[in-house]
Amino acid sequence: MIGTLLCYVLLPAARLLRALRDAFFTYRKNVLLAKSPSTQIEGVFAATTGGSVPEEREALLQQWLEEGVGNLPASEGVPAVRKVSVTLTSDWLEGSELLMTSLSDLNTSPEVTPCADQQHSQLNALASSELQDHAVAELARLPSEETVTVAASAPWAAVVPQTDHQTAGCAGINVEVLNDDPAVLAWGLSCDAETVPPVLPAQPIQDAVPFYPVPTEVPYHEILWRDWEDLSVQPCVLEQISKNTPLFEFRVMSYNILAQDLVEQGIDLYVHCHPDILSWNYRLPNLLQEIQHWDPDVLCLQEVQENHYWEQLEPTFKEMGFECFYKRRTGTKTDGCAVCYKHSRFQLISLSPIEYFRPGLDVLNRDNVGLVLLLQPVLPEGLGLKAVSPLCVANTHVLFNPRRGDIKLAQVALLLAEIDKIARTTEGSYYPVILCGDLNSVPDSPLYKFIRNGELSYHGMPAWKVSGQEDFSQQLYSRKLLAPLWPSSLGVTDKCQYATLCQPKKLGRREYSRDFLLQFRFCDVACERPPQLVLLEGVTDAKPDRPAHWPKPAAMVKDPDPQPFIPRCSGVIQHGLNLTSVYSHFLPQRGRPEVTTMPMGLGATVDYIFYSAEPVETKSGRRLYKDGALKLLGRLSLLSEDVLLMANGLPNPFCSSDHLCLLASFGLEISSL
Repeated sequence: MIGTLLCYVLLPAARLLRALRDAFFTYRKNVLLAKSPSTQIEGVFAATTGGSVPEEREALLQQWLEEGVGNLPASEGVPAVRKVSVTLTSDWLEGSELLMTSLSDLNTSPEVTPCADQQHSQLNALASSELQDHAVAELARLPSEETVTVAASAPWAAVVPQTDHQTAGCAGINVEVLNDDPAVLAWGLSCDAETVPPVLPAQPIQDAVPFYPVPTEVPYHEILWRDWEDLSVQPCVLEQISKNTPLFEFRVMSYNILAQDLVEQGIDLYVHCHPDILSWNYRLPNLLQEIQHWDPDVLCLQEVQENHYWEQLEPTFKEMGFECFYKRRTGTKTDGCAVCYKHSRFQLISLSPIEYFRPGLDVLNRDNVGLVLLLQPVLPEGLGLKAVSPLCVANTHVLFNPRRGDIKLAQVALLLAEIDKIARTTEGSYYPVILCGDLNSVPDSPLYKFIRNGELSYHGMPAWKVSGQEDFSQQLYSRKLLAPLWPSSLGVTDKCQYATLCQPKKLGRREYSRDFLLQFRFCDVACERPPQLVLLEGVTDAKPDRPAHWPKPAAMVKDPDPQPFIPRCSGVIQHGLNLTSVYSHFLPQRGRPEVTTMPMGLGATVDYIFYSAEPVETKSGRRLYKDGALKLLGRLSLLSEDVLLMANGLPNPFCSSDHLCLLASFGLEISSL
């Protein structure tokens, strides 16, 4: 409710004119602030009456209206003519909506009609020399910080915006500090081009109605609109449909929801945001509403604060039908990763949390974590004897530090080794894999190529180059990656597999028969005389003749399918999961790259959803993929940097995280038993 502001001012005429003009500017500013939520504009003034509730303020205002301006008692020793009454009206409020949308509307509003004669007569009376002397004397007796008195001497002061986003009507203005108010000065500079009436007309309020904030003027839902891309029309999917092979369809979301502790620790990263939209009480409903709107079957979250997870997120997700698992970062960190799945669609086969911290290893000395789950899809009743493959879902948040690519690479290698263990079948192949997370690496970086291509030669590579986040090539010294990247004591091979799983067990000392050993008497090593062997005529100078039936030396036999031998210290790491990205990382219709986050106003892609596919050999050597048993059916489009800049970056009142959520729809082949 915008109340009536009654100012009793005893000032020289020139100063009063300036105060009235500035008060008018501040009043119009409050009008626009009232039209926009407090999450949009800083410096919102809220009215308070020292703890009185809105009903009491409305009763005081109504009492003042019934008594009338003329019936107010005059101060002792001050003539009534010296009281200049300035009434700010809200006739142009209808219900809870303002009929004006800009300052220009305020100037041209038909309800605001200046009463110049009345105002000038009052100002002339005040400007008379006799009254001016008395006004100066009265002003000297006023306190140094006098607040404007409104309705039964209740002081109105400016307070911080309230968290419930309820905007009060008008704020009182301290006449002594009015001209020094930076908000008033800034607003006045922005309105210099407008025609401002010298004084404000006095009109009575007919109907005092409670005020509620109207929807924000910025069309965030239009600017940040994201299309759903239907990929089921691809040839491989159409071929599957033509074969009448049913698919088990499900949705997967990956979302870095921005832990509140990290917001408060790095508040300098969010100077572009109003403090209200950074509060957890504001962000939590937005995040939950967004997740509920897209309705994923599998939800992978990063930066989940531990107390928020146990107290708010997990209970809410369980009500939404999710089964949830959480892993907090090690050490003193308060956030972690969570994986949730709908128990009506999946059943848990195995769960494996991962801690990347390894005491004593410089390459694994950070507190990041991950989760790997093996889920069994639940088929609907009525399909008969049908079966569908289990699904491996992994979620992680890799180290951010752009200079420590060696740590990022070692963390990803540990995650891939865990996926290799969980997703490997008894026949040696792999179940379909979906890898989600914030990898803190950009597309086409060495780390990204390692995940997608399955191989990376890292020896001698600068550590900052691994993630591609920043360019530190101008530095005189930079850390370089050396082989081996991690010690063999870690138990992970260069093929990102646990050593106990890829090496045969020792069955004890083998015993060889004489006939078995005689098979090697004509091998290449046996037919060569050792150089340090003492020459004895007739004993060590004889070279055995190779029998005709003996096979040719191995060097003369060409292997039809040679496999490269990679020694432990070659500086090359590999994996065999055949993963590709859901997103292409480029928006062809806009000619710009996709972004998933905007740190310090710069867009970048660091969040991914990788999934299992079948590699396709090409002449160029670049690895391509086609859908296999796991088919990509659709995805939620991402945005470009210029679009997010139009919405003042991330987070904003519409998106309550500094990352965008990723969403994809998949289909698993359902086969007959």
